[in-house]
Amino acid sequence: MSRDRFERALLKVLRPVVIAVLFLITAFPFYYMVMLSFRDIQELILQPGSLWPQTFTFDTYLNVLDRQGFLTFMRNSAIVAVASVAVTLLISIPGAYAVARLNFFGRRQVHFLFLAVYLFPAIVLAIPLFVLFTMLGLRGSLVGLILVYIAQTVPVTVYMLRNYFETVPQSVEEAAAIDGCGRLTTIWRVVLPLSKPALMATGLYAFMIAWNEFLFALLFLVEKRDSWTVSLGLSQLAGSIEIPTTVLMAGSVVLTLPIVILFFASERLLTEGLTAGAEKG
Repeated sequence: MSRDRFERALLKVLRPVVIAVLFLITAFPFYYMVMLSFRDIQELILQPGSLWPQTFTFDTYLNVLDRQGFLTFMRNSAIVAVASVAVTLLISIPGAYAVARLNFFGRRQVHFLFLAVYLFPAIVLAIPLFVLFTMLGLRGSLVGLILVYIAQTVPVTVYMLRNYFETVPQSVEEAAAIDGCGRLTTIWRVVLPLSKPALMATGLYAFMIAWNEFLFALLFLVEKRDSWTVSLGLSQLAGSIEIPTTVLMAGSVVLTLPIVILFFASERLLTEGLTAGAEKG
């Protein structure tokens, strides 16, 4: 057997094994978390190593959603995340298109300057933002938190969309201009339909940042429980010795599940966007 055939045969065997091992490593913690969230605390104490509950209980989720206030926290997180995504895309789309298509002084450097904000740790920005928002009366409000998340996500979304807009053929835009379309009409009717994959990716990125972020939520909202987000509520559960592990795991599932569902839904839409872009290209 030649070396090439041996390597091909070895890779053919190792590929599914490696994929299976990586899948188990990735999926097992989430599986164990979900199973713990359905277990009774007494059963967990008696059989801590069991991977399957003898009886499933939903009392942990009722406790988290009702008594611990996670329904309100989820509503707040949804408001913050959706608003952050909408405003981020509204700002990033024209900004990225301008950097990709328009000629102006410093065009090559501007997208790197956008990313320069990530050179500073978040805690360095947190202190002056805390003082500023206190003076403006925005501390303790979801509006202030949304502004922070927009400022965090706009630089990188402009960078991501700019790279994608540059792959859109200029001939398509020129054809739209010949048909009488202005710049904004061209963006709306030509560029955005061809850029669905990039829009889905950047939107998902902005949503994940706003849904999972903890530092600024703790800094600005900790004094007002009615405005807490899910991540802040979960941290309070984790810091309490009176909360059973099963309830804490139920809170973790509540925090994680929307992101998992959104990811798989966006993956399907992302594939459709790629197909549509190829057909229109």
